[in-house]
Amino acid sequence: MPEYLAPGVFVEEVSFRSKSIEGVPTSTTGFTGLTRWGPVCYQDAHIQGPSSCEPRLITSFTEFERVYGGLDEIAVGAAAPGEERLPYLAHSARAFFENGGKRLYVSRVVVPRAGTGASAWGVASRNIPVSDTTASWIARWPGALGNVYVETTVVRSKNIAYSHDTFGVQAQRAKAGEIVEWVAGAATDSTISVPDGNDPLNPLTLLIVEVDVEGRQSFIDSTGATVVVTTDDVLQLVEMKVKVTVGTERIEEYTDLTVSSRQKRYIGRILQKDDPEDQDAPVYFNWDPTTSSDPVPAFLPALLAVALQGNVNGRLEGGHDGDFPSPSHFAGSAADPDDPLIKATGLEALAEIDDISIVAMPDSGDLGDATASRVAAQYLVTHATNMRYRIAVVDGPVGSSLNEIRDFRGQFDSKYAAMYYPWIKIFDPNERFSQGTPPRQLLMPPCGFVTGIYARNDINRGVHKAPANEVVRGLTQFEININTPRNEVINPEGINALRFFDGRGYRVWGARTMSSDPEWKYVNVRRLFNFIEHSIDKSSQWAVFEPNSHRLWDNVRRMVEDFLLVLWRDGALLGRKPEEAFFVRCDRTTMTQNDLDNGRMICLIGIAPVKPAEFVIFRIGQWTGDAQ
Repeated sequence: MPEYLAPGVFVEEVSFRSKSIEGVPTSTTGFTGLTRWGPVCYQDAHIQGPSSCEPRLITSFTEFERVYGGLDEIAVGAAAPGEERLPYLAHSARAFFENGGKRLYVSRVVVPRAGTGASAWGVASRNIPVSDTTASWIARWPGALGNVYVETTVVRSKNIAYSHDTFGVQAQRAKAGEIVEWVAGAATDSTISVPDGNDPLNPLTLLIVEVDVEGRQSFIDSTGATVVVTTDDVLQLVEMKVKVTVGTERIEEYTDLTVSSRQKRYIGRILQKDDPEDQDAPVYFNWDPTTSSDPVPAFLPALLAVALQGNVNGRLEGGHDGDFPSPSHFAGSAADPDDPLIKATGLEALAEIDDISIVAMPDSGDLGDATASRVAAQYLVTHATNMRYRIAVVDGPVGSSLNEIRDFRGQFDSKYAAMYYPWIKIFDPNERFSQGTPPRQLLMPPCGFVTGIYARNDINRGVHKAPANEVVRGLTQFEININTPRNEVINPEGINALRFFDGRGYRVWGARTMSSDPEWKYVNVRRLFNFIEHSIDKSSQWAVFEPNSHRLWDNVRRMVEDFLLVLWRDGALLGRKPEEAFFVRCDRTTMTQNDLDNGRMICLIGIAPVKPAEFVIFRIGQWTGDAQ
């Protein structure tokens, strides 16, 4: 009740309606696994990488290539040339977007080699001597793709010298700390050559601009002395351009850079470690001029410009793809509560993102043997079970026979996971067609295709529609042919078949979870309940600490009823009338006095979900013309 202490007119806002529930997204997917590039959080006190290393949201495969690298193979462990590992996660991301996926979080996994620090993690770098200090180009993330080529060139302006009425010769546009190139007498003597373009810098002709409180410019040379510039001289503003070549198809350029930390476009700020101008910059620049004992510290930026331009070898070295992962590496580690710099990795990193409703581990089916694949799948299923509002799409081991996949499936029992079989063949996207020799075919796990179909199904029809009898896009064929007799064996066991039908193409032909509980047999039922539970969870937080009375109970009941009524109208719930589709009770019949005394408000909700017509049966018999 507001306080009224002085006479007056008081206008107050009140609400006469119930709160509303907003449905949570159901198609946001999370992958964890190996990629060639991209954000990764180091669990190593000896190395501190960029702080923004959490899983990145990707909305297209073009964006994935920029952030996490392309489809080239990954040289993990002791892989000899020609024995590199296929980037299953990258191919799965491509299949995800090709099959209708829209939002994908990627948690990259990197396993360091023996040792500590940058060399163990495979972080490439290149050191450049600057006076008595060292500047460094460092790859933003570990990986062999970090062995980029960095080229720093000089961009010179035209003559910016002009005569000021009071201050004498000044330099237009030049700010404090910037570098100008001084060519004595060149303004009036055409025989004196003026450097142009990326001509080599000469420290003896470089000057540092200083500005006093009155705005007067002065020019400092390499000895620290002030140089008097006349109208016969030429002054050119010196700026830098950095060109980074990543692999064979990506080039990044950063222009209008300066070498003075006093400027907004200082090279160490635009390409800094933690918050660069371009969050996907492949490298960052590291240099601390305060560690120098140079007698003229003000001239150090000019020496830096000379060193960067004169660096004869711009290739970063030391980047590698790390060691071969074990299942525990995909499971990851939780963030350290006592050290904010040590963040979560693997599946634990995906656990910190609330929006994800589908998870997969594309590398899990090819870890060397079926036991490792089973353990990795167990981590994935456990993750989905613990997170409650997620479903895991599980891949069987690569090359599994019918008996092997049945044995693999028999080791799981979870209503939060679904398995699809067999693996899928695609043309190698890195090879081009030539006459008579099509590209080789690669074997890919089904999770990328299936998760994309989940997303497409949710967007086109709704989460209540079973993600089955849907066309699989972007493949050449399935690893093996699942015919009806084989399907009759694996379908009752909760293995969803991928099948080819003449005239209907390649389709998902199953919608069962990996649960022995018949109540949670179907994927769409599990995902519908995930959607409803998560939506109610997020939209009812306002009720915490409200007075636990009939007014609150009625408000909560109306809120849930309105939400379920919309779902019933959309066809997500069974029944010809709302009363047949759901009920909501929140009153003294659901709460005892003990519940009230202990601060508990209990709302009972019953839902009749629609289940897929998995078996469409027509019974046909003979009929005679005179039959009654």
